[in-house]
Amino acid sequence: MFGLTFLSATSKTTTHRVVPYAIEPDKFDSLTIAGGGSGGAAYAGGGGAGGFISTLGISFNRGVGFTVTVGAGGTGALGTYPSTARGGNGGNSTRGTVTSTGGGAGGTYNTTQAGASGGSGGGAGFSGAGGAGSGLEGFAGGNASPPVGAGGGGAGGIGQNSGASIGGKGGIGVSSSITGTSTIYAGGGGGGGGGNVGGFGGGGASVGLFTGGAADGGQVVGTPINGLANTGGGGGGRDNNNNGSNGGSGVVILRYAISGVSITIGAGLTSSTTTDGLFYVTTFTAGSGTVTFT
Repeated sequence: MFGLTFLSATSKTTTHRVVPYAIEPDKFDSLTIAGGGSGGAAYAGGGGAGGFISTLGISFNRGVGFTVTVGAGGTGALGTYPSTARGGNGGNSTRGTVTSTGGGAGGTYNTTQAGASGGSGGGAGFSGAGGAGSGLEGFAGGNASPPVGAGGGGAGGIGQNSGASIGGKGGIGVSSSITGTSTIYAGGGGGGGGGNVGGFGGGGASVGLFTGGAADGGQVVGTPINGLANTGGGGGGRDNNNNGSNGGSGVVILRYAISGVSITIGAGLTSSTTTDGLFYVTTFTAGSGTVTFT
């Protein structure tokens, strides 16, 4: 026997269910994660995580479709010090009437030092303030102290302020076992190092872990460090001579009973379906379209 742990969309507490648990034939569980925000381009903050919403026991009407949309990761801005601009927020993801908000872009040098607000807020660049999180979906980005960037907010915690010439860590993500395997999603991107040490993505313990799908902050010239696809992880903040990084795309996951239920998926969606014990798990990784249970 193993457990499934979900985050409540209203209280940020977890609900634990022991498998096999009963999902009634006309109900399903879902996880809706938006795209992560982009990391800033110079002396920059990490991108905020995409909004994280977990729901349990949702009733559906057979033959009545609902829309599923998977948000793209925010696109990093082009440009290096001192000519920099803030990149893009992540795209929203939807599951019927539920919408998770794209992560906020990380701030950068010059006129866009503040992190953008989003599902989780972007970390500040250089000396700005972090962007606000949505409250129910994620947390705020950290504040920056020159010359390094702060961490983007995560679904499970605020982004770390930068300080002592070290980029702030990204905020932690949240674990879900809706697929049957415990996975951390929606970590905030690490703050850029500005020639010093960059912050670790998703509050990770060391470099290169991509905790919660979030990228580390950069500390040397090189390829932008993007958030991982289908995690909602924030992009890593960049050093002083790099383009911005992209946020990780979002994901929508449905879990429903095998017995007595079938699903029709619109042509605009990219998806895969697996089994986990008594349940189907359908994961949507890109696109938008109509989903219908029958």
